[in-house]
Amino acid sequence: MSIGDSQVLTQQSDSDRRANPLLRRLIDEMLERLREMNRNVSTWSRDERARAESELDTVMARVRRAAGPASNG
Repeated sequence: MSIGDSQVLTQQSDSDRRANPLLRRLIDEMLERLREMNRNVSTWSRDERARAESELDTVMARVRRAAGPASNG
C-alpha cells in the first residue's frame, strides 16, 4: 500500500465516520468494552466475565445492525 492509498483510506474513513455517527459511537463503545475486558479478565469471576461477554455480544449486534445495508442509505 502506498502513501497515496493510505491517504485515500483515511479520507474514506473520515467520511464514513461523519456519514454514520451512530455506527462510530457503537464501535467506540464496543472497543471500550473490549479494552475493559482485557484489563479485567484475570480478576473477574466467571459470572462477571459472562456478563461482560453478554454485554459485548449485545453491542456487537447493534454494530452489525447499524452497519447493515438498510442503514447506509
